[in-house]
Amino acid sequence: MSDTPLLDPALQAGNRRPLAGYEARHFLWSLNDGVATITLNRPERKNPLTFDSYAELRDLFGQLRHAPDVHVVVLVGAGGNFCSGGDVHEIIGPLVRLKAPELLMFTRMTGDLVKAMRACPQPIVAAVDGVCAGAGAIMAMASDLRVGTARSKTAFLFNRVGLAGCDMGACAILPRIVGQGRASDLLYTGRSMAGEEAERWGFFNRLSTPEALLDDAQALARDLAAGPTFANGLTKTMLHQEWTMGIDQAIEAEAQAQALCMLTQDFNRAYEAFVARQKPVFEGN
Repeated sequence: MSDTPLLDPALQAGNRRPLAGYEARHFLWSLNDGVATITLNRPERKNPLTFDSYAELRDLFGQLRHAPDVHVVVLVGAGGNFCSGGDVHEIIGPLVRLKAPELLMFTRMTGDLVKAMRACPQPIVAAVDGVCAGAGAIMAMASDLRVGTARSKTAFLFNRVGLAGCDMGACAILPRIVGQGRASDLLYTGRSMAGEEAERWGFFNRLSTPEALLDDAQALARDLAAGPTFANGLTKTMLHQEWTMGIDQAIEAEAQAQALCMLTQDFNRAYEAFVARQKPVFEGN
């Protein structure tokens, strides 16, 4: 008999909702061996977002919090571009006719997408090629890891359309990735950041070729998916929560998180594999 207690069926029903059968409406979705791939799929327009795709992405990343069959997410655009931001005709045009309550409804929805991306426990790998602008740059920023290409152009171009650079958490998150001075440069000017500059500044974790980009991003995702996924989720949680903590608070939070990880079967598997001089096979529990 296994020493591992069975999960109460009622608890499981309320908190574990696999996404294997998910059918996306406004982008492409696939799930293989724990790696989910979201493909923004309007290549003829460089994959802009609409009200509908914003809402579906927000809701999907929310559902990922309860999806035990998804260990890592890859976010990519079709046709050689990542995402050109909000669709000029389907979002920007309607926005100029709305009143303040409806505008706030929209800006809160876009911010909720970023919050959902940061709150889901799965690491998100953005595969960035070509145009990565506006809300596209934000989604890349909100991902955990970014693989780019030399020909990519990332632009937080909000001030180019008469808006502030403080959009969807940019003033909070971007400085933590590239530093305050570099974030100020990008947010005040709205200029494009080429791929090699983005890697040099730390926005991209690595560069790939356009032809190998998706393969490289998915290979990175598979490596993460093969790791201790419960522990990876806690790493993501701590990276996010410790932004607002002092050092003493952070050390205590990490002590509690690490103690939880020491209770997992994956921790036991790692020890047993080390003793046997084998590579551990993690199962996420």
